[in-house]
Amino acid sequence: MLDVSIAPAPAPDAPFEEHIDWARNAPTTPVTPATMPTDYTNSPVGDAITVDAQPWDYTSEARAAVSRSPHGVLDIGTGDGEAFAAMGPLPEGSAATSTGPAFLAARRKLEPLRVTVQKVEEVWADELVLPFFDGHFATIISRCGLINAHEVTRLLQPGGVFVTEQFDTRDGFAINEALGVPLGWDPDGMTVDVLTDGLKAEGMEVTRAEHHAGVRRFTSLAAVLWYLKTVPWQVPDLALLAPGAIAAHEAGLRGLHMRFAAGGELVDEAPRLLVTASKPG
Repeated sequence: MLDVSIAPAPAPDAPFEEHIDWARNAPTTPVTPATMPTDYTNSPVGDAITVDAQPWDYTSEARAAVSRSPHGVLDIGTGDGEAFAAMGPLPEGSAATSTGPAFLAARRKLEPLRVTVQKVEEVWADELVLPFFDGHFATIISRCGLINAHEVTRLLQPGGVFVTEQFDTRDGFAINEALGVPLGWDPDGMTVDVLTDGLKAEGMEVTRAEHHAGVRRFTSLAAVLWYLKTVPWQVPDLALLAPGAIAAHEAGLRGLHMRFAAGGELVDEAPRLLVTASKPG
């Protein structure tokens, strides 16, 4: 995250309204799951949010797979394409998928590198069909992109390799619970067992499966509200911190504020998983 110039965030025991006003005016850049940081030191909230870093380096794992790839690489859910471009030189026949506004940025970044970028609409994972021919890629990578085990297997050549880092879908559970808001997704939708079982059912050989039971800690209401602005999918009606949304969630927000003012914290789940697999030759 970039350094920003803004008034310091209010102390945890500052008035409730001060936290609301500060978070509403603090600059944010909404992130995607693939671009969520593990260090908030240089953000407006500083150390009021901390998160455990996963014990692996996905970028290094993916870059190594790309460097060994004899043919085209597919990056599922490339976002703005910047991370994939940095893994170059990319083999001929490489491609990427992207969704939403990031698609145009991905095209600008990747097409000069002769990487095909396809826009894929957001659907449920079991409905995902990717617009590429069977066996088209030697390597598929994905950091938090939508994964369908059948599509991954279909698109890989025999001997092909798959590398992915994913959110475990328990991520964010405690925030929603504290606010009394149901999760907008299935908390059991993506786990290391769900992903590996799906790949094995398609005939893939899982070569690595790791789960990291990380946590994310908040120590002020301003930090929680600022965070909700950066992750608009978490509690969508609070993403803009509109007065009506604050009023609708006031009981839960005041409960959190009282906890922080008394020196407490909110400990949320932030689990991650890393899976690698290969398609038998």
